[in-house]
Parts: sequence; structure tokens; C-alpha cells
Amino acid sequence: MSHDAVPPGPRASRRGKSASRGRKKDRKSRRGLKIVLGIFLVLLLAGGTTAYWMYSSLDGNIKGVDIDKALGEDRPEKLPTTGQNLLVLGSDSRAGAANKELGGGGDAGGARSDTAMVVHIPEGRTKAVAVSIPRDTLVTRPECTGSDGSALAPKDRVMFNSVYSLAGPACVVKTVEKMSGVRIDHYLEINFAGFKDLVDAIGGVTVDVPQDIADQASGLNLTAGPHKLNGTESLAYVRTRHGVGDGSDLGRIGLQQQFMMALLSEIKSQDLLGSPATTYKIASSATKSLTTDEGLASLTSLSDFARSMNGVDPASMETIMLPVAYDKSDPNRVVAAEPQAGTLWKAIREDTTIPESAKKSPATGG
Repeated sequence: MSHDAVPPGPRASRRGKSASRGRKKDRKSRRGLKIVLGIFLVLLLAGGTTAYWMYSSLDGNIKGVDIDKALGEDRPEKLPTTGQNLLVLGSDSRAGAANKELGGGGDAGGARSDTAMVVHIPEGRTKAVAVSIPRDTLVTRPECTGSDGSALAPKDRVMFNSVYSLAGPACVVKTVEKMSGVRIDHYLEINFAGFKDLVDAIGGVTVDVPQDIADQASGLNLTAGPHKLNGTESLAYVRTRHGVGDGSDLGRIGLQQQFMMALLSEIKSQDLLGSPATTYKIASSATKSLTTDEGLASLTSLSDFARSMNGVDPASMETIMLPVAYDKSDPNRVVAAEPQAGTLWKAIREDTTIPESAKKSPATGG
């Protein structure tokens, strides 16, 4: 963005001020578009609120988990030039009538992880890549402590999303580290019930639906084309699996990634800086739905982390799916496809460019 030189004077002064304001506004609008679902933008803006009670209220909403203490020393090595890696989970409890309204079915009890992404921010923090892990992927669960405090022995061929419900977030981090060799620096969990409130707080999100969706399980019925979705509809959209593709989890991942970018665009387009009341409402919804590792479990820590990534251009964020193939013994499950998955994780570990060949998934025809 450059401007031609103009003679000094009032007009030039106005242009200079306008350009300066434009650059500042652009930096502020892009500041939080670095992390999945735009949460950090909301938190960063809220972090500048002058009223202590408001800050204290938002800060108290964030729940922290001591991942480092739970995992100990048996972890992949953290190299000084490997950037930052975040594990982002969308968690969900579908029990009860309230979740029936959200398209969750309401029959299955207990929390589960419906969405999982490893977000890699390379050294220098000028771009990012998000790798989605299908929830139906069969993985090896390492030895963990269960949610009830009991010891869980290692086990092969367990569904990835079962790890969260049986053993909680620390075991999910440990499972991802074991399967990828990637050291996870931070953990960010977003509860889907709070996600619904967040979408409603920003006034809905517009998505371009790629094909007609008629999902009787969630009640979602959309024709192909642009639709502005409210919180309940958005939740059904990112959850739907029966109304797209072959009815598996793989088709849903594409919708989740598409919705993520639409949400980022919606947050960017709103003048949150000019509306403190709206900013607080959005930040309140976001923080109530948020669980992080202890290193990010405060508004100040989240704001500092977001500021450290000012150079990341949201347009450069790449969203891909872990390459998978249908399991030969159980066609309803998938397994990591090799050598693609190994090549992908190696590129992230070493902070190098991900080869195109490592992005091709046999289960989706490439």
C-alpha cells in the first residue's frame, strides 16, 4: 500500500492523516485474525478495556488446564526455530434438552471433541496453517490418566474423539504429540454452546453453502448459495455430517474450515473498536466458552500472545485435512495415510514448506 507524494499543505496533511488512520485501522482489524475462530481478536480488543470490573469479569471466565504438569517430560523436543503449535478443540456435551435445540441430538451424555486442529505458526509469524484431524481417525492412545483419576493403559485403534471423553484435554495433547512428533505449545478449547452465543453476539455469519443440505438428524435444511446463519444454525452447520458428501466426518471438515474463514471475515468487517458495548458482549461470549493451557489462561496472556502475531496475514492461513484412508477392517473409520501424513508432520516439526503431495487424502480422492 503506497501513496504518491503530494505537495505539502492542508490537503496533503489530510491525506497523510487519512493514510495513517487507515494503516492503524488495518493493523487493528487484522490483529486478532491469527488464531482459529477469531477468538484472539475479541480477547485482544477486550483487553484494552479501562473498567477494571469488566476486565476482571472477562478474565474470570477463562478456564485453565495445567497441560505441562500433566504430561511431564516425556514429550517431543522443543526446538528454538520451530515456530508455535496450538491444539484447538471444539468440545461438545450433547446431553439434555438444551443441546437438542443446538442440533446435538440430546441422547449421548458426556463431553466429546467434535473438532480438532493443529495450528502451526512458523518462525517469524507471518503465516499459519491449520491441520484438521478427523474425529473418526483410529489412533494409538498413549498411557494416560482417565477423567475419573484412574490409569488408562495404552491402546491401539481407538477413535480420536474418544480420547477427550475418556481422559480429558491433557491426554488429547499427548495423543497428538505421539502421533505427530510435534510439540504442542498451547491448548485452546472452545465449547460449542458458547460458540453459538458468540455467533449471535456478532449478528450471524454469512456462508456460501456449496450444495443443498438436508440433515434430518440436526434439522438443518439449506439450499446451495449464500445464507446468513444465526448461532443455532451455525452450530448445526459445523456439526452436520449426514447432509454432505458420503455422510462421513470428512465432508463436515470442509464445512468447518469454510465456516472458520467466514467467521474471521465477519469479525474483521465489524467496527468492534468503535463499539465498546458490542466488543464486551462478544468478548464475554468468547471467554465463557474458552479453556486454555495455564500459559494462556488470562486475558493478559492471550492479549500478549495475539500481539506477538501481528505480522500474520489471515489471507495466508492455509486449512488442510490430515491425509487419511478408509480403514481396511472398518470402512466407517479412517487411518492416517502414509507416507503423506508422515511427510506433513515432518514439515511442521521442521518448520518447512508442506509439499503438495503431503496434502492429498486417499479417502477423499485427493
